[in-house]
Amino acid sequence: MKNISIYLVFLLITFFSINAQDWSNFKQFKKENAILVPLESGKDRIVFMGNSITIGWLNIHPLFFENKPYINRGISGQTTPQMLVRFRADVVDIDATAVVILAGTNDIAENTGPTTLNMILDNLKSMSEIAQANNVKIILCSILPAYDYPWRTGLEPNVKIPELNKMIKGYAEANDIYYLDYFKALNDGKNGIIKKYTTDGVHLTEEGYKLLEPMLEKALKIVLK
Repeated sequence: MKNISIYLVFLLITFFSINAQDWSNFKQFKKENAILVPLESGKDRIVFMGNSITIGWLNIHPLFFENKPYINRGISGQTTPQMLVRFRADVVDIDATAVVILAGTNDIAENTGPTTLNMILDNLKSMSEIAQANNVKIILCSILPAYDYPWRTGLEPNVKIPELNKMIKGYAEANDIYYLDYFKALNDGKNGIIKKYTTDGVHLTEEGYKLLEPMLEKALKIVLK
């Protein structure tokens, strides 16, 4: 019995060590990226960079992505430093013509440790600068409302998210980047998500995604004109 317990501990240590080596989760989309066909001249490829809210869009309302040049590269739980590390592999290197960045709420939830609003904004700036340097159009999305995080309470996202959104909007306007304000459309008046649009106060229902879709398509028309 003792030997079995030692063996299980060894397996757990090995598992977490291996996964820690791929902190940004490059392997998640490695195969999908490799089989993408070269982008034809005059065509678009729009990449969605984000976390569980982004990948949830594809899982909950896949019809929105069908027969469109949309590539979903959301990874559940990710923070902006993780996205920044994989940004070239999952956006630039697959010939994106535009990127939709929806990120920051997991940073405020401290998924990868304590952070500041300025640190989050810096990561968003760095992703934007990499995109601009490679002629990739950018849509910077506001962080969605969240009154509190069910998995980590007491961090006051209802206060921090609106403040960070002001910072993101200011940066976008100063750098000729399209700012897409999802927060305003979803806000219940208390800086949380309107109940019918959310499953847990953070993630969206299909109805929630459908509310955002025409907003995004309008933004894409402007950015890609």
